Amino acid sequence: MEQLHNTMEDLVVARVSEIFEAINRGDSAQKYCTCEQCHVDIICYALNRLRPHYIVSNRGVSRVQQTSIERQQQVADITTLIHGGFRQVNHNQRPHAHTPGGSAAGEDKKFPVFNIPVIVGRLFDGNSFAPISDVDIELFCNGELVPMKDGNWQNPLRLVHNTDGNFSFWPAPVKASAPDEPRIFEYTLKITAVDFETLSHFFKIPLTGETQAASSFSMKRTYKLPHLYMFPPGEAEQNG
Repeated sequence: MEQLHNTMEDLVVARVSEIFEAINRGDSAQKYCTCEQCHVDIICYALNRLRPHYIVSNRGVSRVQQTSIERQQQVADITTLIHGGFRQVNHNQRPHAHTPGGSAAGEDKKFPVFNIPVIVGRLFDGNSFAPISDVDIELFCNGELVPMKDGNWQNPLRLVHNTDGNFSFWPAPVKASAPDEPRIFEYTLKITAVDFETLSHFFKIPLTGETQAASSFSMKRTYKLPHLYMFPPGEAEQNG
């Protein structure tokens, strides 16, 4: 099966990294904080305000290249939005942004861990196929809410209108006994919304232990769920 890919994620992550590097080199007049948590906050700020642009594996690459002139304006618009994110994030920095307690317990220590990827998905109305908002999403493992990597990520998560049905979780690393230890993590998503039947989605992520916890967000570490659909009471069975 061919894989869907959101090219908007690549544009935002690359542009945020370029701006951070410019600030760290002293090439920017702005003196914003460039810690990892602010980095992730700004990426989330921008992506939550941009409509995703999906391509299907290599078949979409040629189209992206053909529209490169249009992308110049798009990059300019993204840059403006990112600078708005800088101002918002730095004005409302989380209390733990620069303290050892701001990350998952023990994350700064070097021992083998399972680096859980960012889990991403999208939720739709099963009848209208429109993105759903005002939804509560919980991520469970072994019957317990999964702790997140840090306070920038929520579990439970409230899905609001401007996310266009997109949601994401970044679970905290889990300690491993050895860097090469294999393990399969079994997760359950529980999704509740007014006027819809509660949806439970089960999935597994096979992982191998690594030498230490990942310290920064990377699009290479993502696990994409299939599109999920919710139905009014009694209609889920009718729709198969």
